[in-house]
Amino acid sequence: MDEERILERERYQIEQIRQLELEELQVEEVDSDDSDDDSSSENNYRTSGGASASGEFTYDTSLVALHSYLGDVEDTHNRLAFLDGGAVLKLPMFYLEGVVLFPEATLPLRVVQPHFIAAVEQAMTQVEAPYTIGVVRLYRDSPDYQRPRFAIIGTTAEIRQYRRLEDGSVNVLTRGQQRFRLRRCWIDVEGATYGEVQIIQEDSPLRTPREAVGRLAPLMNLRSNIFQKQPLYSPRACRLGDWDGNDSDAMSEESFESELSLLERGLHQSALFSSYHTIHEPTSSEDEKLDPDGEVHQGSSRLDNLLGPLREYNSGRDSAKSAISGNSGNLSFKRMKADKCALDRLREVPRAFWPNWVYHMHDSYTLAQKAADRWKHIVKAPSMDGFVMKPDLLSFHIASKIPVSESLRQELLEIDGISYRLRREIELLESFDRVRCKTCENLIARRSDMLVMSSDGPLGAYVNAHGYVHEVMTLHKANGLAVIGAPVKEHSWFPGYAWSIAECATCESQMGWLFTATKKKLKPRSFWGIRSSQVADDTR
Repeated sequence: MDEERILERERYQIEQIRQLELEELQVEEVDSDDSDDDSSSENNYRTSGGASASGEFTYDTSLVALHSYLGDVEDTHNRLAFLDGGAVLKLPMFYLEGVVLFPEATLPLRVVQPHFIAAVEQAMTQVEAPYTIGVVRLYRDSPDYQRPRFAIIGTTAEIRQYRRLEDGSVNVLTRGQQRFRLRRCWIDVEGATYGEVQIIQEDSPLRTPREAVGRLAPLMNLRSNIFQKQPLYSPRACRLGDWDGNDSDAMSEESFESELSLLERGLHQSALFSSYHTIHEPTSSEDEKLDPDGEVHQGSSRLDNLLGPLREYNSGRDSAKSAISGNSGNLSFKRMKADKCALDRLREVPRAFWPNWVYHMHDSYTLAQKAADRWKHIVKAPSMDGFVMKPDLLSFHIASKIPVSESLRQELLEIDGISYRLRREIELLESFDRVRCKTCENLIARRSDMLVMSSDGPLGAYVNAHGYVHEVMTLHKANGLAVIGAPVKEHSWFPGYAWSIAECATCESQMGWLFTATKKKLKPRSFWGIRSSQVADDTR
């Protein structure tokens, strides 16, 4: 039933696309004053190289994600879901310039070259990994242009839709699955490029500090040599009133210290002692002194005020009861309640050697929430809130959609570890502000000029009629670009828009395309598509 509803929705969207393609732009007669205003705004648009962001947004962004320009493609069946981490296998390879594929990202392909067609046909029938190809980024910056080099880290792609055309070419729609390391490449007798790849074993999301740093003893169960006479923080000594100092995560003192060397034990105990002075404000070096036996001299420090009730408690229950039953009982009781709060605060002292912010650097769920918040503030759409409890998917989702250069995205693909990838993405989101030409460093746009024209996000992969795949970020305004040629409606990636080539006005490098609406009520009226392969790495 769900599949039928999905197919019905797709048929409706395809019908919308056909109506957009058949409907011509209508010319509306206006008064002379309005005509002058339109002419003026058009001149401003041509000279500034930008499109206005004002006005109502009426475009259906879900149409773009269908890649309808590929025509009618059929779903494949009996696909392999996932391969085991560490598995080594042989796959037909696709090497693409300017493209970085991530797990869960969509990659459309129009296969026109014979060796790539052979690779697709073999992938459809292979037994070990049916309907699976390997995709790696192609570098063209090597001295020998005839022998390009490939990226070591790539992604497997599952062929989900397939169509063979009359001219022998093949249209396919793939989806990224798993990262791999490319071990070696060769060309088989049919001319298809093959690679021996090893599937990367992804780590699991880290949720607790113990998983990130190792086994850490709670502060309450650790006894320092400095406080051997009077254990500062034992469960027995901390039961004041109705408070219980037990900790479900606690490990015994003996089991923890038995795993440490003498040097490590000394360092650990030194760190514990210094942590008390971190949360309490010392008055002077004379206020807090330790004698050789470990006793703390009286002074005005808050640490001494904390230790006082503990000594009074350990002197005997009878004396404690008599103190409460006298005239000063209420005062003593209030003081003990206040010291209970101080004890609770002392329990929050960082365990072992590291403060809490170090643990948060390795907590995947904390980082996932922060990354989703940054994305919502900077990019806005699509929402990443649904992936907060799946940090591994969130890290790949953001990496596949973040509007930065292909080099930075390849860097994200090569990062092993969810927390490390999320931290780098947060850094990029916070620093991303400018889009520059890779060739001449000319400023093209700013972060505020971003425009999300696809439900996939502000950046997506598209393939043209000649088989070249481009990763394109969409902007509602751009500077320093020159439009070449008249608008063309055929093979448009955005249904209802015609495209024209856009070049950098300074170095004449092709930066992307200008898309203009072919329907009267379609808004935005125009926008820019910039190739990520032509964007500089400098985002500030």
